[in-house]
Parts: sequence; C-alpha cells; structure tokens
Amino acid sequence: MRVFQQRRGLITDGVVGPATYRALIDARWRLGDRSLAYLVSKPVSGDDVFALQERLLELGFDAGRPDGIFGWQTEHALRSFQRDYGLNADGICGPGTLRALKQLAPKVRGGRPVYLREQEKVRRAGPLLRGKRIVLDPGHGGTDRGVAVGGVNEADIAWDLARRLEGRMVATGMEALITRGPHSCPPEADRAGFANEAGADLFLSLHMDANAAPAAQGVASFHFGTGNGTTSTVGEALAGFLQREIVARTGMLDCRIHPKTWEVLRLTRMPAVRTEIGYLTNPEDRRRLLDPAFRDIIAEGLLVAVKRLYLLGKDDQPTGTFTFDDLLRHELTRAEGA
Repeated sequence: MRVFQQRRGLITDGVVGPATYRALIDARWRLGDRSLAYLVSKPVSGDDVFALQERLLELGFDAGRPDGIFGWQTEHALRSFQRDYGLNADGICGPGTLRALKQLAPKVRGGRPVYLREQEKVRRAGPLLRGKRIVLDPGHGGTDRGVAVGGVNEADIAWDLARRLEGRMVATGMEALITRGPHSCPPEADRAGFANEAGADLFLSLHMDANAAPAAQGVASFHFGTGNGTTSTVGEALAGFLQREIVARTGMLDCRIHPKTWEVLRLTRMPAVRTEIGYLTNPEDRRRLLDPAFRDIIAEGLLVAVKRLYLLGKDDQPTGTFTFDDLLRHELTRAEGA
C-alpha cells in the first residue's frame, strides 16, 4: 500500500483514507476499458481519463492539466480532435475515436505541452506583481482546527499568516483572494474550484505539520506531480523559491520540495503550491510560529518568492536578502519606466 501511495503522489501512511481509496478506484481503469464522455452531474474519473488527456495534449489539443477527471476542457479538446480527424464530433471517446488516437504520432515533443503553456504564461506576464491575481488558502478552518497542540491550532495560525500576506500583496498592486473565512472550512475541491472560477494566476495553500516524534521540525513545500514524470514545472519552481526564501530568512530545517496529487494541487488550473511551515508538535517551531514578528518574516519571504518567479532571474538578488521595501521600489521603478 505504501508503494502504491508513493507512486501516486499521496501521503505514504499505509492507510486507505479517502484520497487513497479514490486513487485505488481510478487505477482500475485503462484507456479502452469503457467509453468516456462529459457527465455534468457526476464527471467520470480514472487512469483512463488521465491517459486520454495526455494523449490529446501530445497531439496538440489543449485538454488542460491532466487531472484524471473528464471535464468540459477535456470534452472540448476531444471534439476538436474528432473534427480534425473527420470523426463524428460527439465528445465521446469510443472505439472509433480510440483507434484514431492510437494511430497518430505525437505532434508535440520535448516537454509536456500544458506545462510549457504555464511557463510561457509566466514569461508573458512580466516581472511586475501589479494586476496579478493570487488565491491564498489558509488550511482547515471552522470546526476543523487542523493540528492542535497546547491550545495552539493550525487553522488560526494559517488564517493570520494569510491575512498578513494578503496585506503585503495588496500593497504591491496584486489582487489577493482568500478561499475561506475564519469560521468556515470548504473541501479541498471547492477551494480549487474557487481559484479556477476566479481565474487566478497562482494558488498558495498555507499549512503547519505534525508528527508523533517531537523532534520532527522544518518547512516543506509541495507542487502537483504524479511521481512518474508528470509535474507542474512552474509549480515546482515556485515551491523551490518558497523553500529557499523561508529557510534563508528563518534558519528552519529544509525538508525540501515534493510532488503530490492532493486535490488543491491536482484540480487547480493554475500553478499551485502547498507549504507546510513548521511542526506545531515541535516546541521550537511552535514557539516561533506564535511570534507575530516571525509570521511577518514568513509573509515577506512568501511574497518575495512569488516575485522571484516572475523576475525569471532578471534584476534578482541573493536569496533571503530581497526585502519588502526593495520589492516596492522595484515595482515603482519598473512601473514608471514602462
């Protein structure tokens, strides 16, 4: 079970929870086992849908991020393929469509097209943060307090951190949206749907971690990836920037970046990262996270990491040295020179 979870980008705890159960069900299907179509009330999901999406992308049809769910974008790409190949454009992947898909050679090589589009979108967006829309997702909320130790809980710290980051982003001219209020806890799929409907440029989920061993500590960041080579390259780059900035500014243990298929990473249509900032079960991490000044340092590091993503290595400064004031000056100077 742990090997299966690792290969699927899930938490490798050996427990068949909701995410693992869903992955086990999806893994039953191979492309050709059944006809595939867009069902609005209950979208079809499975490894066969994932394979269809990847095949359409290889042939140059934009099915969006391969998430294993047959949605409207997959249907649109399939209809476009069917029309171009002279088939009945009914949006159903049946035997005839499947034969045609297998007969054609890929048109796009040298990288997965959907992620090449992500990279090009970042390049075209330019280095300024003004006008960019980011969705902040403070973990848990409402009656779900997340990790709770000694009266300290993850939901409250994540909410406070999101508000601090929101204020700094608004000051740069960004539009920052938050997925929940202080007393609500939407499902992960709803949080991803909120970001998709908002047309966000980036999605950043904020969490703290826990471990049975009190010595466990540090920061880790996660981006979408299946573990078999399918990875959001922009999400991976942003996760790397976030890790380096937080570690350089705080000295927290670097637990590195990892690909995962969690819903907030898989279902979002923009680059998405989830960051686990410290272990509330670790006395030192908990003490530091309770300090508002420390949370300000984290918020500044997160904002600078987003800025670095859009700078594309130009006019950059060494990790951990780019301050909020530097960032505002850069924004003002570039805006005046535009």
